[in-house]
Amino acid sequence: MKIPFTSAAQAFAGVAFASTALLAAQTPPANTGAALFVQNCAFCHGRDAGGGEEGPDLTRSKLVAEDVGGDKIGPVVLNGRQEKGMPRFKLADQEVKDLAAFIHEQKKLAESQKGGRRGVDAADLQTGNAEAGKKYFNGAGKCANCHSPTGDLAAVGSRLVGLRLEQQLLYPRGTVASVVVTLPNGNKLTGKLAFKDEFHIGIYDSNGWYHSWPVSAVKFAIDAPADAHAELLGQYTDDDIHNLMAYLQTLR
Repeated sequence: MKIPFTSAAQAFAGVAFASTALLAAQTPPANTGAALFVQNCAFCHGRDAGGGEEGPDLTRSKLVAEDVGGDKIGPVVLNGRQEKGMPRFKLADQEVKDLAAFIHEQKKLAESQKGGRRGVDAADLQTGNAEAGKKYFNGAGKCANCHSPTGDLAAVGSRLVGLRLEQQLLYPRGTVASVVVTLPNGNKLTGKLAFKDEFHIGIYDSNGWYHSWPVSAVKFAIDAPADAHAELLGQYTDDDIHNLMAYLQTLR
């Protein structure tokens, strides 16, 4: 199955909302867990545990499938997974059980829906030609001008999986724009961009201090690596994206 990259990116960014009718049909522990889930987990995993902007789809999780009464879910919730960006949560034993009950209920609901799975597997994004993707990376795509498969992209296929990798490719986050501000007296100040609109620009200097000026009072040059990715969005073909994704997923 070949998924247009625009549809896949939208699927990743979208957050599904559980209906009132579905929540009303759940058992009391799941209803209690629903409130806990919305408060603590929905911002990453979606309100229905079906996946959000950062967190994976818990209804298709192997750990959830093997969980019994929170025995697998609980340690993850209480201890977190710092290497994957998941914080730890302080919950009572009964709260963990209620949370697990809600997740299991959502898993049952997801599996009962007609039409099969709604998510996108990593395999769905491996339909391109890896060799063509490598050629595009080093040639027409000009990716190699800024990135290296043995440098910043080393093992990226392991660090970012499926739609998370595609999101980083299309809409990179975590890159910080650097700014050189030239003051009226000619002195220059370098820092990280903190804020900019049509009236003001603000930066954090190397010591963490914040500085701001009216844009009319200073000259400035902004180096924002992510802008290059934004400019490419109008140039990619679907084949370019599928081939690039196939190649990037070989970097392990």
